[in-house]
Amino acid sequence: MSDADVTTAPAPSAASAIPPEELDRLTDEIIGALKTVYDPEIPVDIYELGLVYRIDVSDDRDIAIDMTLTAPGCPVAGEMPGWVENAVSAVPGVGKVTVTMVFDPPWDQSRMSDEARVALDMW
Repeated sequence: MSDADVTTAPAPSAASAIPPEELDRLTDEIIGALKTVYDPEIPVDIYELGLVYRIDVSDDRDIAIDMTLTAPGCPVAGEMPGWVENAVSAVPGVGKVTVTMVFDPPWDQSRMSDEARVALDMW
């Protein structure tokens, strides 16, 4: 079984049994779902903030996500993985969704997209 790993770009880094067009569609929809989840203290979605470190789509269409928080003591640390799991589970065609909270490497502002920087006026 091979997995397609998506870090910050929607292109898979490994061969997949899922047809490329389907994998692209699935990846785009997963990223779209992630963009519906916001850190309640920051008016930017978690994907643009750079909180999502890895998205792995297995050949079975199970999804494994590694993500972090802007700070380990974030008040929603216990809730955010559930929000992410619920958002991604709603994408048609995905199997089981597993969200793992990681803190290595620690998040920093360099992980934010230009879109997030504009929204937060952080140039």
